[in-house]
Amino acid sequence: MNLEDVPLWAALPASVLVVVGSLIALVGSIGLLRLREFMTRFHSPALGTTLGTLCILAASMLVFSVMGGRPVVHEVLIYVFLTMTAPVTAMLLFRAALYRKRERPLEETLEHAADAAERLPRHEPEEAAPRR
Repeated sequence: MNLEDVPLWAALPASVLVVVGSLIALVGSIGLLRLREFMTRFHSPALGTTLGTLCILAASMLVFSVMGGRPVVHEVLIYVFLTMTAPVTAMLLFRAALYRKRERPLEETLEHAADAAERLPRHEPEEAAPRR
């Protein structure tokens, strides 16, 4: 059986799932480019890979189950391994980023604090009322 032989009732949902999965992955990639800090940059690609991959794997399961005439579940294993390893990788990357932040030189931290203090609005102290 060729891909041309896939019935319309299976081809349409599979194509919708592939397009949705691709759009989710694209949004995750755009988030990776647009966000500034590591901690915020990490979330959008992680969501894009897990949810986008789920949609694409569901489309693959649908098409190859119809083509083979039997349920194909290899994609379930792919998704299980992806969801098992992604949080471990994320945790290791976050720990490395936190460790790297703690190791910054003291001068750089003090310079950043001084810049932040200059941007704060200044309030003049009011005179205290005399005590009786």
